Amino acid sequence: MTMPTRILGRTGASVSHLCFGGWHFAQPENTDDAAIRLVQRAADEGFTFFDNAWDYHMGRSEELMGRALAEGGRRQKAFLMTKNCARDAAGTRQHLEDSLKRLRTDYLDLWQFHEINYDNDPDWIVERGALAAALEAQKAGKVRFIGFTGHKSPHIFLKMLPLHEWDTVQLPINVCDPWYRSSIREVLPKLAERNIGAIGMKSLGGGNITAGGVMIGGGVCTVAEARRYALSQPIASLVVGIDSETVLDQDLELGRSFVPMSAVERTALENRVKPVASDGRFEPHKSTQNYDGPYHREQHGFAV
Repeated sequence: MTMPTRILGRTGASVSHLCFGGWHFAQPENTDDAAIRLVQRAADEGFTFFDNAWDYHMGRSEELMGRALAEGGRRQKAFLMTKNCARDAAGTRQHLEDSLKRLRTDYLDLWQFHEINYDNDPDWIVERGALAAALEAQKAGKVRFIGFTGHKSPHIFLKMLPLHEWDTVQLPINVCDPWYRSSIREVLPKLAERNIGAIGMKSLGGGNITAGGVMIGGGVCTVAEARRYALSQPIASLVVGIDSETVLDQDLELGRSFVPMSAVERTALENRVKPVASDGRFEPHKSTQNYDGPYHREQHGFAV
């Protein structure tokens, strides 16, 4: 059974509806060989969309993914995305060159501004020259498509939208989201109007929504329910964190066997979680800095 694909908005690109996340696989407890094997297995078994970011594990994620995809012609089959953490022009140019070198590629299929989480981030990328530098890189053929990511508040996403004709937006999509600072209710419709490719993330709420696939430790639903709910939203792909062969096997099975939830099923699950979802307890990425990268905390003058 193959991994289903979807069209990534106005890009017209067909990508696997699960995207291999760039952070989890390169955690320090995984050896280089183990991390590379995860990427290659994913590529060989149906993942065509690969996520990364300039700051993940101080560049280790990009380096290992670059090594993995460089073998066996895998890069040519992959839709490769990474993220720019800079807000100024010089930093943007440097981050791009660093990422291209680490990923062992001449171009990126998608380059996204990472963690647009603070109210002044939209202002900074314009005033400090990051957006202009990204557009220069696109014109030079180093970047095919440009988007942005964030995991805080819908009003920040909506502030970004008028600044450019974005190709993609990466945002939280999970069963608790409809009841708290909701990307699903407030942002997804705007993306659909503009034919912007929506990329989901945080389907497990950073592990807070589920607890090892069973309802323990305060978890509100199973991994299978959480993934299926997220994939049933109008998104092009869902980024999933994979740190082991076991998790890769799980997500391959969930991705290949996916059947969309009906409207009735979605509503029933949303109502089931509502009593514990509306105060944000399962989505601390929206209300704390616990999920903000150290680079961005320091960028804004906060303690790392």
